[in-house]
Amino acid sequence: MSDFDFDLFVIGGGSGGVRAARMAAQRGARVALAEARGLAGLGGTCVTLGCIPKKLYRYAADYAAAFDDARGYGWQTSAPTLDWSMLKRRRAAEIERLNGVYETLLRNAGVTLLLGHARLLDAHTVAVSARHADGSTTQQPWRARHILVATGGTPHVPHFHGREHVITSNEVFDLDPFPRRLVVVGGGYIACEFASIFHGLGAEVTLLYRGEQILRGFDDEVRHFLAAELAREGLDVRLRSGVVAVQRVADGLRVQLEDGAALRADAVLYATGRAPNVAGLGLDAVGVAQGPLGAIVVDEHFRTNVPSVYALGDVTARVQLTPVALAEAMALVDHLFGPPAGAPPRSARYDLIPTAVFTYPEVATVGWTQEQALQRCDRVRVYRSVFRPLRHTLSGRGARTLVKLLVDDASDRVVGLHMVGTEAAEIVQGFAVALRAGATKADFDATLGIHPTVAEEFVTLREPAAVLQRLS
Repeated sequence: MSDFDFDLFVIGGGSGGVRAARMAAQRGARVALAEARGLAGLGGTCVTLGCIPKKLYRYAADYAAAFDDARGYGWQTSAPTLDWSMLKRRRAAEIERLNGVYETLLRNAGVTLLLGHARLLDAHTVAVSARHADGSTTQQPWRARHILVATGGTPHVPHFHGREHVITSNEVFDLDPFPRRLVVVGGGYIACEFASIFHGLGAEVTLLYRGEQILRGFDDEVRHFLAAELAREGLDVRLRSGVVAVQRVADGLRVQLEDGAALRADAVLYATGRAPNVAGLGLDAVGVAQGPLGAIVVDEHFRTNVPSVYALGDVTARVQLTPVALAEAMALVDHLFGPPAGAPPRSARYDLIPTAVFTYPEVATVGWTQEQALQRCDRVRVYRSVFRPLRHTLSGRGARTLVKLLVDDASDRVVGLHMVGTEAAEIVQGFAVALRAGATKADFDATLGIHPTVAEEFVTLREPAAVLQRLS
């Protein structure tokens, strides 16, 4: 008789935790999964408060531009109005449906689903606390051979005067009423996306960022191009601009800036980064090593310094993207329980990760930035094109598209591919396969384009815009 109730106990019902639990159970392991937010938390940030609802609101915002563009094509339409309450209800219903899908997937796989807050008691014991309708709380300990912490991340708001008046991405989807004046603080992809989305939905948006340019870590040309396009669309982008205080006033909020200026807003959204969600997990008591902001430290097999405890996804603060957490989950299951019959064990790779920013226009990228390429290659050929897409020759919109290729001159291999423009994510996803396969510029040149499309620009770039030498 085993001394353990489960072979694997997963803490957290997000993308990585659900995938690991399902796959391990399908391999015959005895698996439990604990989720503190109940059924509404299944799917994690991506489903409940991130990727999915954000993309739904992005679609909603895009319709405003589409209505406007249609006039250039002869469509006579009255001015559309947004029913914010309906959008919120429709989004909430879809998220609830997805929560149910995740519950069904777990139960059908044979996973024991425990709804309550989990806390490590020792290297093999997890206590799950459940709150009942009468307000009472019960706690049940469980023993597991392996414990996986996959609790994700949570928005991080720095301390400043008036911090209690601001919201995060957790609250932004259900604002009531719709914020006619929105200030967004931050320069990463979350800040840029919500600023662009609410601008598209009809809000007057100001984006404040203390740095020299938005989207730190992306290709510099992409960063500057997107900032210019956001401004062209009417979004107020203010760089090198920080907040001193936020104060409640008669007509909303007063945002005091470092330069002495002040803004009035109905809501202030802070998107200044995310921190690993580790509070109350009992990691200190068990001795699990942690890094900055509490990130759990793991090795290449996602094992912590406590041999029976593993962690993956955003709680490790490696690469905070849903597809990365899914890949890590599959690699971990293969490591613990063996790969599927006849298949080699999988590993999580952190190179050539396709990434998108769902602004208007979209940003999508795979591979190295120009700056990274110049650190790793002796010579880099840069191919680029900036143009007005065919769609807007009749719409009258001044939007531009940027496509860019970075090529290692020695091998002719394409090492970076970047795009800013409509449907950038859909286009770059396909090219990510080519880069993973090691495609060369000659391969791109030999590929016929689909005409007329924006995507064909990537296979019709013939003359380099620049040939750059390695950075010294």
